[in-house]
Amino acid sequence: MKHLIIMSTLFTALGLTACDRQPAVVYVPSTTAAAGPAGATGATGATGESTTVIVTPSAESSN
Repeated sequence: MKHLIIMSTLFTALGLTACDRQPAVVYVPSTTAAAGPAGATGATGATGESTTVIVTPSAESSN
């Protein structure tokens, strides 16, 4: 019983000492690159002159 009290006191003291430490904070500078100039624009697409609509029957209508 005597050893149990001594060991529990020792572990409690070590545990409280470990909780008292200040965490090490390391600030890493951000490395954001500056944006370059805009590139050339591409060709425009078709304006919807031909439209294809595909209709599939539902599973309920196949009875």
